[in-house]
Amino acid sequence: MKQFARKEDFFLTKKRKIDVLLHELVPKHYLLTKEQSQNLLEKYKITMSDLPQMFDNDPVSMAIGAKEGDIIKIVRNSHTTVKYINYYRYVKKEKV
Repeated sequence: MKQFARKEDFFLTKKRKIDVLLHELVPKHYLLTKEQSQNLLEKYKITMSDLPQMFDNDPVSMAIGAKEGDIIKIVRNSHTTVKYINYYRYVKKEKV
């Protein structure tokens, strides 16, 4: 554990922002435009509520600026099947 020389060093460290998108285990996330979202829903003949949900206060959702009603495309590398696997999430406001 790191020893802090001054009290101020501790607070500076605690306030430091961490970019979750740079972590090696976090897949690539893309915010779809309204047109891309509409094309996706028409292609699969689904509605927004048919997609899995992701809350607007999720760290990745906040990092990419997603708002309620947006659709996020998640692209993961696959080591066993095809090169990439795409997932989609509908951003929903979390009830407090």
